[in-house]
Amino acid sequence: MRLYEKTASELSEMMEQKTCSAVEICKDVLDRIAETEDKVGAYVTCCEDCLQQAEAVDQARSAGKKMHPLAGIPIGIKDNISTKGIRTTCSSKMLEHYVPPFDATVMQSIRSANMVITGKMNMDEFAMGSSTETSYFHPTRNPHDVTCVPGGSSGGSAAAVASGEAILTLGSDTGGSIRQPAAFCGVTGLKPTYGRVSRYGLVAFASSLDQIGPIAKTAKNCAYLLGAIAGYDPHDGTVSRRETEDYTAKLGKEIKGLKIALPKEFFAEGIDVEVKEAVLAAAKTYEAMGAQLVECSMPSLKYAVAAYYLIASAEASSNLSRYDGIKYGHRSKTGDTFQELICNSRSEGFGNEVKRRILLGNYALSSGYYDAYYRKAMALKQRISAEYAHIFESCDVILTPTTPSVAYGVHENISDPVKMYQADICTVTVNIASLPAISTPCGYSKNGMPIGMSIVGKQFDEATILQVADAFEKQFSTIAPSL
Repeated sequence: MRLYEKTASELSEMMEQKTCSAVEICKDVLDRIAETEDKVGAYVTCCEDCLQQAEAVDQARSAGKKMHPLAGIPIGIKDNISTKGIRTTCSSKMLEHYVPPFDATVMQSIRSANMVITGKMNMDEFAMGSSTETSYFHPTRNPHDVTCVPGGSSGGSAAAVASGEAILTLGSDTGGSIRQPAAFCGVTGLKPTYGRVSRYGLVAFASSLDQIGPIAKTAKNCAYLLGAIAGYDPHDGTVSRRETEDYTAKLGKEIKGLKIALPKEFFAEGIDVEVKEAVLAAAKTYEAMGAQLVECSMPSLKYAVAAYYLIASAEASSNLSRYDGIKYGHRSKTGDTFQELICNSRSEGFGNEVKRRILLGNYALSSGYYDAYYRKAMALKQRISAEYAHIFESCDVILTPTTPSVAYGVHENISDPVKMYQADICTVTVNIASLPAISTPCGYSKNGMPIGMSIVGKQFDEATILQVADAFEKQFSTIAPSL
């Protein structure tokens, strides 16, 4: 077994025992990138100094310095997270040449932990998409089958972990953008509670929904990475002051007596039979461990996608107004007037999906339509949150499919935005209600494609969903990509 195939916790232990070094791990990951990147396309930018970063870790460890458990572990960063001195493009022509002068708060944490930054991961442009096909630079492919999409918008982050091009990655999740690609690529992805991780330095898409989170091979490794990046930050007015905890503390503890809710709407029409059967089989596995299954209902699920896209697009139209070629972003070489220059800059700098959502958001917020659309979407937000709260009065976690289907073919759905949006039905309610959720593999289709299940928890109860995911992972064997 090569080093890139091991988990972060295994590699950390090996470095502690001096059976391998950070440089050896980094070299093996770089070799893997050289072997597979032309097939997968997970990166936008590779860091040329990652070996020097690894050498510094080995030197510090040799000098007897106490190191963070994740020190020396190669990590890829989604390309919408600000990295000082490293190009941050949001996979858009609009920011093609932007090199930030500052680090996002999560990057300060990553650097403090002495993790090795391998590069910036490909994504759907400005995190708008579900297949990583809207990237300005190139599409990303699924390591399990390169004729299929990896999901999105954190497709590069998930594909890199699945293929071994990174040991850990950071993604962002606005409506499922960590969990959906994790499910498609057969890895584990965690969307923390809104406000658990600072958004300072995350390029904004929808500010009330965005959240940074980890992607890894296992829940245990997600727990370690969450512990490194979670916490209060005075730069972010929406981050929680609530104390962080040891997210590994519950790992390995039995789940006997835990109540797991199964909302019937998540297993109804529109969910592929293979996906439904795999998740229900996982529920039976939990029942065999001593957990209690509780059937319940979430009636507002049928309205969730519409509410999500109205809220997200409205916020996006506001957040992206700053990219006009004057203050920020690509500037057109044509335009005789101020207005023409802005129009041309935005027309050239943004892709079709970004333009579509800006138009939708402006329409929803415009005079005469605000009450008809946006206000109703916000009312649904409260209703969905109330339905989750009602379920959590009697249950500890909620189990659902992560996606209605397994990964589909490249170009299969990209020309049908409505179909793409409906595919987010299983994930968007978590962001609307500001809850934590983790996706982990629970089966494979007849064609060998991964199936993911989502475990949703109460606000700030990441430790429990990590415990539940970890308990299943110990009973389940994952299949490595065929690359």
